[in-house]
Amino acid sequence: MSDTGRGSPFAPHTDAETAAMLDAIGVESQEELFDIPEDVRFDGEFGIAPRSEREIRHEIQLHLDRDDDLTAFLGRGHYDHYVPSMVDHLADRSEFLSSYTQYQPEIAQGFLQALFEYQSMLVELTGLEIANCSMYDGASALGEAATLALRARSVDGTRVLIPELLADGRRAVLENYLAGTDATIERYPMADGNADREALADALDDDCAMVYAENPTVRGTIEEGLSEIGELADEHGALFCLGTDGVALSLLEKPASVGADVVVGDAALGLGASGGLGLGLFATHEDFLRQVPGRLVGVGEDSDENRAYTLTLQTREQHIRRERATSNICTNQAWVALRAAMHAAWLGADGLVGLAEDCVTNARDLADRLDDVDGVEAPAHDRHHFREFTVRTDRPAAEMREELEDEGFAVHAIDDQLLQFCVTETNAGQIEDLAAAVEVVA
Repeated sequence: MSDTGRGSPFAPHTDAETAAMLDAIGVESQEELFDIPEDVRFDGEFGIAPRSEREIRHEIQLHLDRDDDLTAFLGRGHYDHYVPSMVDHLADRSEFLSSYTQYQPEIAQGFLQALFEYQSMLVELTGLEIANCSMYDGASALGEAATLALRARSVDGTRVLIPELLADGRRAVLENYLAGTDATIERYPMADGNADREALADALDDDCAMVYAENPTVRGTIEEGLSEIGELADEHGALFCLGTDGVALSLLEKPASVGADVVVGDAALGLGASGGLGLGLFATHEDFLRQVPGRLVGVGEDSDENRAYTLTLQTREQHIRRERATSNICTNQAWVALRAAMHAAWLGADGLVGLAEDCVTNARDLADRLDDVDGVEAPAHDRHHFREFTVRTDRPAAEMREELEDEGFAVHAIDDQLLQFCVTETNAGQIEDLAAAVEVVA
């Protein structure tokens, strides 16, 4: 507190102003506003003995050495693609790493241009006209798509239809987004890993606001009836939302060509598989421009008629419109979007397609290898697959998963008799070793 009694620029109240506010709400101190249990309340001492950097590094390494040395064949939304060192070196520049939302275009032209390029890449991959410069992850992007559908003037319904097979986290976030609204979430059946289009047609009516499908699905199958799903949604005035990822978009059917109104998902570029942090994709038609959540970077001219970038259409957002905002999302993954754009640019169009093709062939090769193992049927679904697939086992899947961990491999057990494997370029070299381990435990 300065001699004038005024605090920092971030908490500029004088002592008198603070006392007046406390008096108005009937408490004597700011501490009374927080109910912090005694056993976790900071008492001024951390209780951590001081150590040198060398000692701390040694202790951390001891803890890391205790970790299991597993080769992960895990997927279901978190994919480990090789990220070139160029991405780390460029993204770690201070002007990128320390940046928040680029509200001051006069000092953020480089970052804004990179985000504009990210949006442009996503527009090209989806075939839709508008893409924002990132969401938290695919789950939050799905929630925002559902609320967009409920706001859209062209939609009258309140039912949101989702596939029976959907990642638990994605469904839970959608439920949180729609809690407190009139919307209801209903599941439609799957047939051999893909949407049961006849059952979906029976479930659709004019009270549907949005139909959600995925390509690839959570089990890695490539959805074959997207155009029909898009037509069914359109017939009933519902929006068609398609879930996918940045690598799959380069090879599979372009969303705009199958009638998708909104595209959501995780980028699967720019970051290794962290099991948490991601980057949400969101693209849609220009008709919904003012309903798009999150940040949009636009291009125009400055006072000297030079090309310039800036955040645009901010009147949609909560820091301006407050309760009338189209979304209450208040930040984004700009730095991760930057990394994704760098990764995609490093790959180039041919490299991105090549990576996607490897996701098909590597999964097929591993499935063929596992299908030769007694007691294993691979893949469990008679479909084409992208990056991952399920395997039906004679033995309990949970037991096989645990025994595979003992052999040095991490896989998913998703049902009593179903394992799921995910193959990318980072673990493809261990396919034979994994197959040998499956032979041991099957």
